[in-house]
Amino acid sequence: MAERQERTAPDAVMTRIGQVVMLHHAGDREEARHRFLALWSEIGEDGDALHRCTLAHYLADTQDEPADELAWDLRALTAAEELTGDRLAAHEGAPAVRALYPSLHLNLAADYVKLDRPDAARTHLRRARTASRTLAEDSYGDGVRAAISRLELRLGDGDPSDDWGPPGQRV
Repeated sequence: MAERQERTAPDAVMTRIGQVVMLHHAGDREEARHRFLALWSEIGEDGDALHRCTLAHYLADTQDEPADELAWDLRALTAAEELTGDRLAAHEGAPAVRALYPSLHLNLAADYVKLDRPDAARTHLRRARTASRTLAEDSYGDGVRAAISRLELRLGDGDPSDDWGPPGQRV
């Protein structure tokens, strides 16, 4: 019984990350960056992979320089790859974590475009497209697939009929 309660207990760090995400989405990018960095210092380079993945993924969005954005997106992907089955099973958002892969690769592709590295961008776009096959047919999945298509078009690799929605933010 205690194990079941542990599995469904709220994750305080994820809650705190979510609060900072709301601050960022409300337009306070600078304050969000400072709070994310404070959380990162708390968690540390060797902290929980789920926390590092999520935090780095959102921290990338607060960066001013494309190289810094790339560094945080790479940290997010590295942490995602470290997630074990046990850690995912213990977190009620496990399917959402797996759904992050298309977004992680898409964001890396966009970073590489900004850094004028089209070959690296194409590599991550292919990975994003492949990973997107597991996404649900919902607004999140549609948004990610549309963003992949838009970036493919920008790189001259896509089919215009694949664009499933209006332009949006990073996903």
